[in-house]
Amino acid sequence: MSFETIASSQFLAAVFAMIAVTGTIFSLVMPLLSRDALKSRMKSVAIERDKLRARERARIQASQNSPKASLRSMQPKAQMKSLVDRLNLKEMLSDGSTQEKLRMAGYRGVAPLYYFLTARIAVPGILLAVSLFYALLILPDTYPLFSKLLMCIAVSGFGTFLPNVYLKNKIDKRKMDIQRAWPDALDLMLICVESGMSIEGAFQRVAEEIGIQSINLAEELTLTTAELSYLSERRTAYENLASRTGVDGVKNVMMALIQAERYGTPVGTAIRTMADDTRDQRMQKAEEKAASLPPKLTVPMILFFLPVLFFIIMSPAVMQVMDAFK
Repeated sequence: MSFETIASSQFLAAVFAMIAVTGTIFSLVMPLLSRDALKSRMKSVAIERDKLRARERARIQASQNSPKASLRSMQPKAQMKSLVDRLNLKEMLSDGSTQEKLRMAGYRGVAPLYYFLTARIAVPGILLAVSLFYALLILPDTYPLFSKLLMCIAVSGFGTFLPNVYLKNKIDKRKMDIQRAWPDALDLMLICVESGMSIEGAFQRVAEEIGIQSINLAEELTLTTAELSYLSERRTAYENLASRTGVDGVKNVMMALIQAERYGTPVGTAIRTMADDTRDQRMQKAEEKAASLPPKLTVPMILFFLPVLFFIIMSPAVMQVMDAFK
């Protein structure tokens, strides 16, 4: 195929038409091939609820038989567990907040902790091996060996922070998802409570309805419903929900529910007050984002819009001057 054929208008029109048809087919077919994430996530929540139920029953039975008996959650893979225990990574690379961060990211149980600790030592090793392969076999010999080794060590050191960065991004995205859906969930909860439903029924009903908007919030509310049914103290279930989400609005509502149950005040009144505050907070955050747009757009306008605008305005004058000098 010659260059004239490629540069012809007919060939370019055919290429653009093929790209447009492919994009149209992709846009139409992808919704049909996408899986329903809500059903799978709610199924996992149901499994987790059954596990909580089984653990509570086992705890009650163990406390009746032997007061020193302890519950054991689902264990990770044997090789991974032996590696973490042999190297004593729990004390070296984790603290009390690591498990809480994993729960805030949506990873529950004991197994995610072992996966996280294994990733913290595996990712730097993998990056070190890849960087050594690239530096010693692909880079030219003009670079000094010391510089190559220093680059490999820097890449490996950067890999030690990757699991923490991934976990932090996961927590931030999950908190943002829950925070956006929480005011609507609170309004639905207020309607359920004022219609005469119990707080457990309200949580379960809201979890079913809010799952379309936020699967993460539906997960947490379903787990809280299970904890309200089987934990000895309802306060513990509320505190667990607040710690798992890490959202300030959820923490405030849970504190209001705890105080309402302690002092006997109506739950509907507490939820109504917190719903009004949550809506006001959401409106304030929207106004803050709208007010911060002009400063954020200043730099992109200077870098991208103004040069193009000057080029369009000045091009006719420059062309006329060039024609006059010719």
